[in-house]
Amino acid sequence: MSQIPFGVPRLDSIIGGGAPPGNVVLLAGESGAGAREFLYTSATMNALSHTDEELFDLHYGSLADTATPPPEIHYVSFTGGEEYLRREMGYTMDDEVVESAVEHIEFHDLSPEYFQLSPIPREWYLGQPTRLEDLGHRHNRDSVLGALGSTLSEHASGNLVLIDSLTDLVASQSDEVTWSDIAMVIKGLEKASYQWGGLILVLASTEALSKTELGVLKGATGGTLLFEWESGGSKRARTMVVQEFRGVLARLESENIVQFETEINESGLDVSDVRKIR
Repeated sequence: MSQIPFGVPRLDSIIGGGAPPGNVVLLAGESGAGAREFLYTSATMNALSHTDEELFDLHYGSLADTATPPPEIHYVSFTGGEEYLRREMGYTMDDEVVESAVEHIEFHDLSPEYFQLSPIPREWYLGQPTRLEDLGHRHNRDSVLGALGSTLSEHASGNLVLIDSLTDLVASQSDEVTWSDIAMVIKGLEKASYQWGGLILVLASTEALSKTELGVLKGATGGTLLFEWESGGSKRARTMVVQEFRGVLARLESENIVQFETEINESGLDVSDVRKIR
């Protein structure tokens, strides 16, 4: 089967084109270390392959013979709408790239379900004031996990889905959403993704998770990319480690690759250096 490119040029070339289909990959990292930028880059580059061949060739290059971009890209956010996400992507990449790519990205804003049981005023996330008649219906809406499940069931098959972010779900734990619920959804997602045959990237902050929680998520997904800051003298560098990834890790281990140093430029995130065991 054709691999699905991550959209990060040098990483894709090292691992033979991209990720095997039917995978859930956890992008876990420290703040600003590159996990979110990886998510944005993956969305835009895969979308750009459909909207502008010349721009795609300029910023990504040629696809491997074994790689095929997914037909659809779905970006799921619990707290941000399309306008907000477009702006955030523009902070990471060239405006021309973002403007062309977003034409082929379908954004799914789950903030109504996410915030519905919170004390947050409706106008903050819907732009509408709370009306008296709305109060009796608040508990009848879909739960945020139910809305996520429905979105994935409808759109994940054969496609690239980006979930931003698991940290939001962890922060919203309550009687309605517990940690065991979140962990179970991710485990179920890994099982379903094998049947769907697409690629699902799940963003999470390591600073918001305990070691046990992070371990559960690693075990529930097919791959984990860990993003960290590394200090050396007066400089800091963003690093990425492929901690586990079926169908990919064996290839890296055979070449003794242990760590990637990354950089962020107008094309998004890319690998700038590869460190090998010596």
